[in-house]
Amino acid sequence: MGVWQPQRGFAGPEDPSDAAQQEAKHREAEMRNSILAQVLDQSARARLSNLALVKPEKTKAVENYLIQLARYGQLSGKVSEQGLIEILEKVSQQTEKKTTVKFNRRKVMDSDEDDDY
Repeated sequence: MGVWQPQRGFAGPEDPSDAAQQEAKHREAEMRNSILAQVLDQSARARLSNLALVKPEKTKAVENYLIQLARYGQLSGKVSEQGLIEILEKVSQQTEKKTTVKFNRRKVMDSDEDDDY
């Protein structure tokens, strides 16, 4: 008979690499939040957090854009809510998906008569 060994589950010890990855993600999130706090005024941060609830991928794109502008020193002062709206419109235009529908008609080597039915 074999000895029963419990499988690793939710209550088991965590892998050290998982803990390190979680710590790195936590530090990155804190860094992003601190940069955004320095760059955005209160109303713009509120708008961005509201947008995060609805469209997290667009929020991520706007945050990355703002962080990039801050790192290269292209921002003069804090971004107001109106400035954030303009940035959101820019990002929306760049990421706008255009839907096209293409009909492929099948060519049938049959006559046009309806007698076949």
